[in-house]
Amino acid sequence: MSGKIVMITGASSGFGAACARVFAEQGNRLVIAARRLDLLQRLRDELSGRVPVHAAVLDVREREAVQAFVAALPEEFCAIDLLVNNAGLALGLEPAQQASLDDWDTMVDTNIKGLMYCTRAVLPGMVARNRGQIINVGSTAGAWPYPGGNVYGGTKAFVEQFTRNLRADLLGSRVRVSCIAPGMAETEFSTVRFKGDLQKAGKVYEGTEPLTAGDIAGIIKWISDQPEHVNINHLEVMSVFQSWAPFAVHRG
Repeated sequence: MSGKIVMITGASSGFGAACARVFAEQGNRLVIAARRLDLLQRLRDELSGRVPVHAAVLDVREREAVQAFVAALPEEFCAIDLLVNNAGLALGLEPAQQASLDDWDTMVDTNIKGLMYCTRAVLPGMVARNRGQIINVGSTAGAWPYPGGNVYGGTKAFVEQFTRNLRADLLGSRVRVSCIAPGMAETEFSTVRFKGDLQKAGKVYEGTEPLTAGDIAGIIKWISDQPEHVNINHLEVMSVFQSWAPFAVHRG
């Protein structure tokens, strides 16, 4: 990947920031985007001494903003070689009959529509150049249900299926598309899910050794480092402290 242009969404923290650091170590040019300007600027300042970095505030839920962002990239950053569709979130853990419709809308707008908008903005250039790669960040929740996962799990199932269908559309080109599906990972994920309740968020990881942002960034780098004729379709990863639950049976 050295010397290529890598665009990362949701780059201000977690998997996104860790990916930015990993790809900077390889000498790649970075396009980093997120909603939180202060964290984005801090990351840009950290990395810009090593590699060229283009950083800008972007809310992936806004279709016109995504299109304008990609169209306005400076010449030295516009031929994107790798797009890491990382921006995403979970909100709430209530059962479907009690869940907030606003939370559901936000997850759909971010995890599904935002990923679609970024992909559609970047993909034509990759196809025209007959090279490039898109790595979509899914979740084990896209394949394995759990109480309260309802719409979040549904959005991540979309990520997996969308990735597979992109691969079908791209047959005959050298553009690669992959989905990585992490399990429990200690980032800001639970803090966001519980809307800033640090005590609730901390209990999610209590007594375990979950995945880290660095773990996932390293795997994403590995996917991107494969020979250009090798496409990793789907990769699911969990900590050894996590596994699948037994079937639930209600008696009464």
